Amino acid sequence: MEAQAIKKQRGNIDLKQYGMILALIAIYLLFYFLTGGINASSANINNLIMQNGYIIILSVGMLLCVLTGNIDLGVGSVVAVCGASAAIAVVDFGMPVFVGFFAAIAIGGLFGIFTGFFVSVLSIPPFIVTLATMLIGRGFTYTILQAQTKGPLPPSYTKIGAGFLTSKKIPMFGNDFDLLCILVAIVASILIILSTLRANNTKKKYGFSVLPQWQEAIKLGIILFIVWFVLMKLATYKGIPIVLVLMGVLVAIYHFITEKTVAGRQIYALGGNAKAASLSGINTRKVYFWVYANMGLLCGIAGIVLSARNASATPKAGDGFEMDAIASCYIGGAAIAGGSGTILGAVVGALIMGILNNGMSLVGLSTDIQKIVKGMVLLGAVTIDLVSKQKKS
Repeated sequence: MEAQAIKKQRGNIDLKQYGMILALIAIYLLFYFLTGGINASSANINNLIMQNGYIIILSVGMLLCVLTGNIDLGVGSVVAVCGASAAIAVVDFGMPVFVGFFAAIAIGGLFGIFTGFFVSVLSIPPFIVTLATMLIGRGFTYTILQAQTKGPLPPSYTKIGAGFLTSKKIPMFGNDFDLLCILVAIVASILIILSTLRANNTKKKYGFSVLPQWQEAIKLGIILFIVWFVLMKLATYKGIPIVLVLMGVLVAIYHFITEKTVAGRQIYALGGNAKAASLSGINTRKVYFWVYANMGLLCGIAGIVLSARNASATPKAGDGFEMDAIASCYIGGAAIAGGSGTILGAVVGALIMGILNNGMSLVGLSTDIQKIVKGMVLLGAVTIDLVSKQKKS
């Protein structure tokens, strides 16, 4: 009887949740051998983070749209107009940098409110509304920039997209390591271990299944290895990028919202069954509105990061970002019909897209071939999700 009870309490690793992490590692190792280890250099790890910072920010907001069973096609254009507005405020009007940042976030919020109004109040399909905002945003960008690049932007502006946290180097193992990176790695490791132990204790308390100790040890070992690998590479370069801190804060906030709050549960309920959610007392119009308004705000932040990274604002900025953000969510395990997916999954999906882009560029593949590969990866991820659901049903 005791053996049966223990067996019932044991679970298996969620392949949908951790399969993408294994896929990310496999893709990275593939390009490691193809590039002769160039993709593992400290400079390249730093480039991976900086080049994909705005995509991860957009993916976090896009996941909320995907959870409702919809997407936002206008994010790339809104990112462009937000970055252009901030650049014009700083360069042409001589306003302080923080005013330019506020302008970008405010304009992004207005676009989000615009989209949310038509989707929630007038019940126009999100696909049509966001297709319109894609055209409107791109048109505004070309108009206010007069089809020209706006720059260069001052160092106080570009720091958020290309700067690093101040720290000091300490000599170790014949190299200089950034002290802050080491401290962050230690703290992150402790928090990951404690959160895992706490989660397992909570599951045992309420009779839920837990992983066998050897599986838990392997899972923890892989996660901790990734954390230390990335931070040690950054430690031998220039330290922790500011954009990494921004990403970490946003991911933590939205992970908490989706996992621990009523608002997050309402999004999942809406995506799972809109009619049932409405009958249960959820104001579905309100959920739609704040989801798309939130997407606009994150477009404003992404626009700031992108223009800061490029040290300028260009009319074609953000071109194709909506596709990368949407693909990140689906590759990260979000369901096509909505109601299923996680913030961390979207981040992993964005990293997979980033590693593919980076690795194929290092190998020397043309952008045309890169698009073919990314399209096949997206189609494969969606196909696996749909086939698995059909088998279950």
